[in-house]
Amino acid sequence: MDIVRAEDYHVPVLLQECLEGMRLSASGVYVDVTFGGGGHSRAILSHLTDGGHLYSFDQDPDAALRAEEQEQFTFIASNFRHLSRFMDYYDQIGKVDAVLADLGVSSHHFDDLERGFSFRAETPLLDMRMNNREGRSARDLLNEYGEEQLADILYRYGELRQSRRLAQLIVKARSTKTFATVGDLISAVRPAVRPDQEKKQLSCIFQALRIEVNEELIALEELLEGAKTVLRPGGRLVVMTYHSLEDRIVKNFLKGSDDTSSREAQIYGSERSPWRMITRKPITPSAEELARNPRSRSAKLRIAELI
Repeated sequence: MDIVRAEDYHVPVLLQECLEGMRLSASGVYVDVTFGGGGHSRAILSHLTDGGHLYSFDQDPDAALRAEEQEQFTFIASNFRHLSRFMDYYDQIGKVDAVLADLGVSSHHFDDLERGFSFRAETPLLDMRMNNREGRSARDLLNEYGEEQLADILYRYGELRQSRRLAQLIVKARSTKTFATVGDLISAVRPAVRPDQEKKQLSCIFQALRIEVNEELIALEELLEGAKTVLRPGGRLVVMTYHSLEDRIVKNFLKGSDDTSSREAQIYGSERSPWRMITRKPITPSAEELARNPRSRSAKLRIAELI
C-alpha cells in the first residue's frame, strides 16, 4: 500500500484501541470510512491475509493521492454517507465484520492553511470543503445566507451565545465587501469576540461553518444508518468523535430513544436498540498519547456490536 507516512499527514488517534475494538481477524472484511493519511487503514491491512479485505472511503482528493489499491485493499473516493450504496455494489451488505469512523478534520486539513480550515493565517480563501472540487465553500455561505440562517448555524453548530450579534456583523460587513479570505471573516466578527477567549470563539465559528459546508452531521446520521445495513450480526461499529455534537448523535443512535416524539426517535426509531455497547463509557486518550499528540485531547471512542 503506497501511502506517505501517516504521521506526516494525520497522526492516527487511539490506534490500538480502535484495532482492538474492531476485533480483527486475518480473513475479515472491514471498512475504514475516514482514510485520511491511511494510518488506521495501514494498521488494519497489516492484520489481513488472503481472504481478508479492507474498503476505505475518503472524499478528499488529497487523500486519494495517498492510496494505491492492491489485492486486499479498495479505495472509494466518496463521502462516507454513501457507505451502504458502495457496499451493495461490492456485494458486502450484511457481510462486513467492522466499520471504523474517525470523524472530524484531519491534521492535514488544519496544517494546509490554503484549505481555509484554520484561522492561523488570514490570506487563504475561505473554503473549508473536505472535497474542494465540488459544493459550496464557506465564502459562498457567508455571502449568500440570510442573517437568521447564519445565526442559527452559529448557535447550533458552534454553540455560540452571541450568534445573533455575529450574524449581524457578517451581514453588515458583506454589504460593503464580499467575503473572500479568512482575514475578511476574522475582521468582521472581531467586535463580538472576547479578546481573552478569541482562540476558543474563533474555533467555534470556524467549526460551525465547516459543519454546514460539509453537511457533517447529516452525513454522520446517514453513515450510522448505513453501518446498521452493511454489518453482519455480531459486527462491530467503532466511532471516534471530537466534539459534543457528533458524540451526542452517536450515543443516541446506539442507545435508541424511548421518546417517540423526539427527532432522534423519528430518525433512529423507538424500538429496542439493535446494538450491544462494548464501551459503557467512551474511551479517551491516555496521558502518554496526549503528550505525544495534543490534538487527540477531545477524542472519544465508542464501540458497539450489532445484535
